[in-house]
Amino acid sequence: MIGRSGNPTLKESTFERAGTFSGMNAMTIEGTVNKAFITLIILLGSAFSTWMLYFDGYNVVPMAIGGALVGLILALIVSFAPKAAPFLVPVYAVAEGMFLGAISAQFEQKIVPGITLNAILLTMGVFFALLIAYKTRLIKATENFKLGVVAATGGIALVYLINFILGFFGMQVPFLHESSWIGIGISVVIVIIAALNLVLDFDFIENGAAQGAPKYMEWYGAFGLMVTLVWLYLEILRLLAKLAASRD
Repeated sequence: MIGRSGNPTLKESTFERAGTFSGMNAMTIEGTVNKAFITLIILLGSAFSTWMLYFDGYNVVPMAIGGALVGLILALIVSFAPKAAPFLVPVYAVAEGMFLGAISAQFEQKIVPGITLNAILLTMGVFFALLIAYKTRLIKATENFKLGVVAATGGIALVYLINFILGFFGMQVPFLHESSWIGIGISVVIVIIAALNLVLDFDFIENGAAQGAPKYMEWYGAFGLMVTLVWLYLEILRLLAKLAASRD
């Protein structure tokens, strides 16, 4: 039985439904890493293009909204139909890159210069640190660990949903978007939970390869990893923005 993942795109039953394969038709960790790298390059290329358009004076708000909506739709399709991952994940990367590029450019201009680069470096640093910790078994994805991360991730998702609904009435969850020390503390906790989801993703992909999931699941595994990285990057960006605001 493959362990659960806090990432909603990497569900416990996904690999089981896909069946078992061997040889050239089977999923591998190396293949998944390659697919993740390709997806990341596409996402960064799209984000950089949108970033340049923003600083050239173009209105990239429609691109941000369109990218977010298309990315959400594609994420739902891929989650329910993993066989479509090889075709839809590159398109998802383009759409998500448009959204991230627009959001990052606005943070860069309106908050503090250099915040985007710092967020990228911190995201990559957290990723590699947790990868090393996982490979050396300093952090183990035990069942209790998984249950804790899944529960915490679900709690965060619920808070964001409540905040979204309250927004229609001109309200928001207290402290969630504030630059007070409580608000900063909340962001730190969310960043930690987002980061710990990477451990669950590593474990999920490793188990999928060990059980001989089909080749197309490499794209699906890469997709799930990108979802977590995007979330982690956005939360780090928000945390840095709060820290910058607290110093004003």
